[in-house]
Amino acid sequence: MPHTPHAPGMFLFGGDYNPEQWSREIWAEDVALMRQAHVNTATIGVFSWAMLEPSEGEYDSQWLDDVISNLDAAGVGFFLATPTASPPPWFTTAHPDALPIRADGTPVLHGSRDTYAVSAPAYRDAARGIARFLAERYGTHPGLRGWHIHNEYGTIDYGPHAARAFRDWLRRKYVTLESLNTAWSTAFWSQRYGTWDDILPPVQTQYLHNPAQLVDFKRFSSDELLAAFTEQKDEIRAAGSTAPITTNFMLPTWNHLDQWAWSDAQDIVSIDHYLDTAGPDGEAHVAYGSDLTRSWAGGPWLLMEQNATGMRVGDRLATKEPDRMVRNSLGYIARGSQSSLFFQWRASAGGAELWHGALVPHAGADTRAFRAVVELGEMLEKISEVAEPPTSGVLVESEIGIVWDAEGWWSLETPHLPNDAIGYSDEVRAAHRAFWRGGYAVDFVRPGTDASRYRLLVVPALYAITAETGRWLEEYVRSGGCLVVTFATGLADEHQRVVAGGYPGMLRSLLGVRAEQIFPRPDGDIVYLSNGLAGGSWTEMLHADGADILARYDSGNLSGLPAITRRSLGTGSAIYLSTKLEQASLDTFLAGLAAEAGILPVLEGASAFGVEAVRRRGATADYLFLLHHGDHPVRVDGAGADLLSGARDRILLAPGQVAVIREESRAWSIVDA
Repeated sequence: MPHTPHAPGMFLFGGDYNPEQWSREIWAEDVALMRQAHVNTATIGVFSWAMLEPSEGEYDSQWLDDVISNLDAAGVGFFLATPTASPPPWFTTAHPDALPIRADGTPVLHGSRDTYAVSAPAYRDAARGIARFLAERYGTHPGLRGWHIHNEYGTIDYGPHAARAFRDWLRRKYVTLESLNTAWSTAFWSQRYGTWDDILPPVQTQYLHNPAQLVDFKRFSSDELLAAFTEQKDEIRAAGSTAPITTNFMLPTWNHLDQWAWSDAQDIVSIDHYLDTAGPDGEAHVAYGSDLTRSWAGGPWLLMEQNATGMRVGDRLATKEPDRMVRNSLGYIARGSQSSLFFQWRASAGGAELWHGALVPHAGADTRAFRAVVELGEMLEKISEVAEPPTSGVLVESEIGIVWDAEGWWSLETPHLPNDAIGYSDEVRAAHRAFWRGGYAVDFVRPGTDASRYRLLVVPALYAITAETGRWLEEYVRSGGCLVVTFATGLADEHQRVVAGGYPGMLRSLLGVRAEQIFPRPDGDIVYLSNGLAGGSWTEMLHADGADILARYDSGNLSGLPAITRRSLGTGSAIYLSTKLEQASLDTFLAGLAAEAGILPVLEGASAFGVEAVRRRGATADYLFLLHHGDHPVRVDGAGADLLSGARDRILLAPGQVAVIREESRAWSIVDA
């Protein structure tokens, strides 16, 4: 089980606190409002490098001493961040070579955040220095809940420092140029390398990049950023601080990190999570981010940031209603978070993100938004017993797994695939959304790990896989699992080389199928299947070779050919989807497989009422979280007590409300109220 912050028996509540933006009179008001809102945790120092080190090698921490003293007086603990995501102007002026270079050769100058070249020696030295200073001064402070290293790692550099480090990484990986040339298929377009120094990062070029080079550079960049994180972690430990160490993952529409490897290097995993829609799919997004992070962590995790009052959707601000903020916050906790932390405490009056939501909005404390913050703080104290995790077993029980692989994302981003509109994150989220809509608990699974507890394992659009991954999936099936593989999986090896002989390449034998041609479909071109489902975007001329046919194409140029197959192997089976099912069809198909496997929703029938049900296990009891996203009152009957309302056994839930039930039995039913 992962380390937990120095705050047993409570959920952490609060968020990023940036007092350097405000006068000391506002500091006093902040402390009073934190007490009122039951805030117990602040994250400080995230963007404070210029304040902490106003000139090179000269540190000033008096103001931070005063901030921590104020927090202490209010009973508020703190995460201390290393501010290395935002080097100050003096640094970039003194070390212009430490600025990042974009792929098109454009230098990125200071004036924003994330202006660093991660491989630059001057940057790494300065980052270690500020981490060491903070650790020596505050590393044993009793109010320190943990270390927040950097912020949202992900700045990619293509400059000379990156080129040097990339070559070193390639030498370690391939040893010889002959091996690299073979892996990268450099015989194509006369790309054969005769010296290591000829190799560049994938900078701007005339036409298409080598896909193997692209993915290797992604692997290198994740490793290089992780090395920078590890150096700061080592400085903190060398200074004698034993507080848990984390860094906040960020997972929007891009991904530059291998989260499984990064999670191994942290004491507790944390994430910043912002909804990407103002619509009802936002609740599925909360579940997706939560299930991912819990799976990376292997247990409890931290929500380091979310948005309190609004979210940026496209080109405008979308308001988040107070009851939605509360439901979202408890949704994260239901799925394993030990915290409800926000960016930020007080809305900025100036700067680049002055319209970002906050716990204290521009209008101040006399607002419905802040009253909801106070309500959430009170609720988290009422359910504090839930925070103690079980001493053994998993935090959220699931019999469904979805394979997640950052390298799969990177591979599917390489250009000129059969349909470049297919996105890895989209396909993973579609599978997760289908199970969420059905009310099922879901884990994400690292390739190669023990998946025996999952009756159903889904592999969405994993374009490039290794032979080891293929053997792992086969063993899962032979041992009794039900494997679901979607289109665009297994077509290439880890070097992005197509596996010859027909699709899906490396998995043909396991699935008992062979496709001789892929037919991408234009947007909006729907194909219908013989079982009533609908697909599009991607179809295949598929032949069953030892597999049973579950559905055939019922329209279009492939009419009559197999579309969905199943092959029995050992005591399990392997199912192949050769088309991208429409979301409603995917919902139906995956829910049917779950039912066939004997997997039950957390609360039968809850989804039909718009109620999300999640069961989180605690040290002494199990807790049923009910989040009512629907529009009609419901009643839930069973044996247990709602920690929020005090109601027992027959619990009424109005639209927008939540319940956290200490269960005495898992037998619950839901009806209209």
